Amino acid sequence: MMSLSPDTRAKLATVSTATLTTALYKRGFRNQFIQDVRPLNPNSPTMVGEAFTLRYIPSREDLDPLSVFQDRAHPQRKAVEECPPGAVMVIDSRKDGRAASAGSILVTRLMVRGVAGIVTDGGFRDSPEIAKLDIPAYHNRPSAPTNLTLHHAMDINVPIGCGDAPVYPGDVIVGDGDGVVVIPAHLADELATEAVEMTAFEDFVTEQVLAGRSILGLYPATDEQTKVDFAAWRVAKGR
Repeated sequence: MMSLSPDTRAKLATVSTATLTTALYKRGFRNQFIQDVRPLNPNSPTMVGEAFTLRYIPSREDLDPLSVFQDRAHPQRKAVEECPPGAVMVIDSRKDGRAASAGSILVTRLMVRGVAGIVTDGGFRDSPEIAKLDIPAYHNRPSAPTNLTLHHAMDINVPIGCGDAPVYPGDVIVGDGDGVVVIPAHLADELATEAVEMTAFEDFVTEQVLAGRSILGLYPATDEQTKVDFAAWRVAKGR
């Protein structure tokens, strides 16, 4: 797993997934936004961390009785104990929210261990409790049935699909109120820097629009005066 630098992590915590998806689009990446997941707590801080993955396949009745949890090497339990601090656990639940991907006790354990967040394209049980925890969590919808009902935990830290987006171990995961974006690890540093610059310009544009300025020539900055005004704004704002 590639190490996310503190500087890049800090930059990514200040930008939106909307800005990041645009930066990715410029580079030809169109399928990096995890579809149909949303934050349990919309007021959670921006989630940033390297992907640590768990893959589910469909369960089978003879292989998934409740007694499997007695095995300390059960992949779901093992993943919770091995997901590194600062990483984001990303679960491939095959976009099936009819059974839970995890519940509040496991998510609490991740929180206590310093994990940066958790994402599933399925559902969580105990969702009201998870929403109150101090860890960003994203899912498709609440789901009370145990994961064993439909999910068989198969692999840890392998390439997966989550909400139709490819996720490779070590990819950088960023989540905000809009959802979750997956940044290929080798692009994280340059995208973080570019997104900070884009955010500064977007903040300038927002101020101008609120003051009554037309977006024509402003957004995008096709008028030379816009570039002059933005440069002066940056000096005044220390941006």
